[in-house]
Amino acid sequence: MIVRPGNGVLHLITQPDHAALARRLMTLWPSLANAERRRDILTAIEHHDRGWSDHDAAPTVDPATGTIRDFMTVPLDVRQGVWPVSVDLLNAAPWAAALVAHHAISVYDRFRPDAAWAEFFARMTALRDEHLARAGGDLKALAKDYVYVRLGDLLSLAFCTRAATPSELGPWTIRLDDATLRVRPNPFVLDVPFAIEAREIPDLPYPTDGALRDAIAAGRSRALEGVVAVDAVM
Repeated sequence: MIVRPGNGVLHLITQPDHAALARRLMTLWPSLANAERRRDILTAIEHHDRGWSDHDAAPTVDPATGTIRDFMTVPLDVRQGVWPVSVDLLNAAPWAAALVAHHAISVYDRFRPDAAWAEFFARMTALRDEHLARAGGDLKALAKDYVYVRLGDLLSLAFCTRAATPSELGPWTIRLDDATLRVRPNPFVLDVPFAIEAREIPDLPYPTDGALRDAIAAGRSRALEGVVAVDAVM
């Protein structure tokens, strides 16, 4: 679950919805149009967070504070456990599965020195290499294609989390300015409008998981609108 702060409200966005937005944006990324494995790359982008679906359907709170446990603060077993599920769901598309496994390895790389993550990295590396072999590719080609997966993820996350600080990947910097995503260097030739569905609830502490789920059931659906602007003045 992604928890986006608003003015006295919280907007809850599911991980699969965030991933679907990432795909919609990356379908318009010009150089991806000519990528040899474009379909597999877009499949990986769209489905990289499917393993979060069960948790998103039953979100929890921190009982000490009443804050919602988002994708960064859920217990370790959840954060680690969603990724083999996401990869397994792409078993029929081995290149996409390898990309998602590589994504899991990459986004949590900062935890490599932590012994609690050792088994996770070993498992995800084995899954990546297994699907890479099935797809008949090599790690160099996978890493090249993965750039698109990560770019889509960062573009969508910047908006969905209402990120206060820029993200960087290679030569690109991604920054959110109110509802406008600014990318430098910007590959787009026209503004790219978009929207994502969110569930709006009051920005309050929730004493129990049940109280949170009641608020979600009573909340209203909102379409959050944004745009990737071509005038990317950073």
